[in-house]
Amino acid sequence: MTASTHDAAVDRQFSPRATAYLTSAVHAQGEDLLQMAGIARAHSTARVLDLGCGGGHVTFHVAPEVKDVTAYDLSQQMLDVVAGEAAKRGLANVATRQGKAEYLPFADAEFDVVMSRYSTHHWQDAGRGLREAFRVLKPGGVAVFADVVSPGEPLLDTWLQTIEVLRDTSHVRDYSVAEWTRMLTEAGFTLEGLTPRRLPLEFQTWVTRMRTPDTLVAALRHMFGIAPDVVRAHFDVKQDASFTSDTATIVVRKPG
Repeated sequence: MTASTHDAAVDRQFSPRATAYLTSAVHAQGEDLLQMAGIARAHSTARVLDLGCGGGHVTFHVAPEVKDVTAYDLSQQMLDVVAGEAAKRGLANVATRQGKAEYLPFADAEFDVVMSRYSTHHWQDAGRGLREAFRVLKPGGVAVFADVVSPGEPLLDTWLQTIEVLRDTSHVRDYSVAEWTRMLTEAGFTLEGLTPRRLPLEFQTWVTRMRTPDTLVAALRHMFGIAPDVVRAHFDVKQDASFTSDTATIVVRKPG
């Protein structure tokens, strides 16, 4: 898939769903958001980049704690929703900027903190995106990445990637913790902490939010119905196909 085709797929998937992501309970709350807000609170004079901001929930949580936040996303419709909601909340220190994670339109060392949540699995080249995050971060700056992670074991990984791409054709990959660690290290970061969590997902809400076509919803239900016991156990698959994913919040620092 070419870069332009993948960008179009991401925009096609998310632009019409911008308001759904603003109101999504899965995205609007969580211990990872509270963790991010706590990190921001310790950097009250920081300029923060919310990389792949989606519905803007990281921005809304950290903006009251810092100097300013730039919400950055490929989808202009997402950014319009974020700007409108920020204005409603009186967050005058929020700006938006449109573009790809792999090609950031910012100067070297422009930000004190970079945060990204539920975005990296959509990047066509995650390694390049992480290197760009490293570039725009000041020496000594902190970055936080939170996302669904692969269990790593081949059978479980195959099932996870399959259900993800059936539900959302812009999905690229949920990386394992080992893959995350390698990519972050190769980008130049030093690891400071990793918090694993589990994320319950109600099936109907999960597919409705993405407006997954009925044929693919049927395929997803079939996949869960024929899942081997080891898959059903790990993902805690319920009778209605609701399940639980692994997530991780990874805190890293740019040396300096």
